[in-house]
Amino acid sequence: MKRFSLLAVALAGPCQAALRFGCSSVSVQRLDPLVEPGSVPSAHVHQIVGGNAFNATMDPKIDIGETATCTTCVFSEDFSNYWTAVLYFRARNGTYKRVPQYANAITQGARAGMTVYYTQESFTSNGNQKITAFKPGFRMTVGSPTTDTKEQAVKHKGLRYTCLQTILTRGSETPDFPAEPCPAGIMAIHHFPACWDGKNLDSPDHQSHMFSTDQGGFRTAGPCPASHPVRMPQVAYETMWNTTQFNDKSLWPEDGSQPFVWSTGEDRGYSTHADYLFGWKGDALQRAMDSSCMFQACGGPKGVLKIQSAEEMNKCAVKSTVTEPIDGCEFLFSSFFFLQLGPKLGA
Repeated sequence: MKRFSLLAVALAGPCQAALRFGCSSVSVQRLDPLVEPGSVPSAHVHQIVGGNAFNATMDPKIDIGETATCTTCVFSEDFSNYWTAVLYFRARNGTYKRVPQYANAITQGARAGMTVYYTQESFTSNGNQKITAFKPGFRMTVGSPTTDTKEQAVKHKGLRYTCLQTILTRGSETPDFPAEPCPAGIMAIHHFPACWDGKNLDSPDHQSHMFSTDQGGFRTAGPCPASHPVRMPQVAYETMWNTTQFNDKSLWPEDGSQPFVWSTGEDRGYSTHADYLFGWKGDALQRAMDSSCMFQACGGPKGVLKIQSAEEMNKCAVKSTVTEPIDGCEFLFSSFFFLQLGPKLGA
């Protein structure tokens, strides 16, 4: 996959808006208001960014763009919530340690978190098609924590990993965890579908109301089908996991297999998944999509969106409602992964 710099995009000619921005962590805990609403705790640990309205239930009738009071994202009108599973390192002695996250490289001072994208077509041409912003109450997921084969994983073209040679490395994406130590860490990439059925803000599986024509990476997606005719922004996450402290292979399994494990308990990378809950304030996202701004230029005095400092982002947080250790220990995994992994382990 080829990525382009902001300069390359600027030289490509007129285009419509694309957003790229950093969000600090707002919470790390076992809650999942989309798949397991009201469950305290949920099945596995998530790392969440965005607005402080995040909680165990997240009633779809409540517009979080109006109820949240702060956000960990650069664009201060974005109270959406974005989350993925958490990555752990499993040492040879059987202990686990949570892998730290890099902060967004384009937002100095940000705290961990991820980079979020809203694009319209690709990085070289954002096209001239009308893009319809999400509506209050909209939500979706991509991927599945139950995916456990490479054949299934390959079909999800938007779910990939990059072995980072530097924190700026892009390309060379794989559907599974890198097999060797990565000099600068592992980037997990999640591209959501961008074709909407035009009717439902959600669906029982949180995916059927959307349809993916994604070609992988930031490449031009195919046209939307008649069943899902409404083109929406292409949402994508990049989460950079700083695995460098675990690059000593003497700590890895004796058979040389890679040692990283999602909080789902799955250790090949196939179960990677992400959740999205829309929460932009008012018509802020639609204004951005209707403009011709690019990335950070969409914010500030000359932009169409309001921005905030990293210090303001980092002040926003959600108090954990699940009291348990999350940084790594055998109990964390044995207590709630046993039911999922038992059959695979012969239990």
